[in-house]
Amino acid sequence: MTPDEAVVGRTGKLVVGTRGADGPGEVLVQVRGGTETFLAYSDEPLARGATVLVIESRGYRQVVVMAWSDPLLSSGEEGGDAR
Repeated sequence: MTPDEAVVGRTGKLVVGTRGADGPGEVLVQVRGGTETFLAYSDEPLARGATVLVIESRGYRQVVVMAWSDPLLSSGEEGGDAR
């Protein structure tokens, strides 16, 4: 399995929540000029719609993710004014 390094460090949205040790979810990531879906694994369950950071590629369209909140956005609102 060759890791897909292009996706590591990207953020995405879960379209199917992860179940931690019980199984993967699915994440939609903007990469290579478009959007692609990957099986998403995480240590803890994460809800559908959560913003995540891809921290590892397992190859074959499988990634490891963690919950992500953009530190540059004010009040935790996406699209907020960071002034």
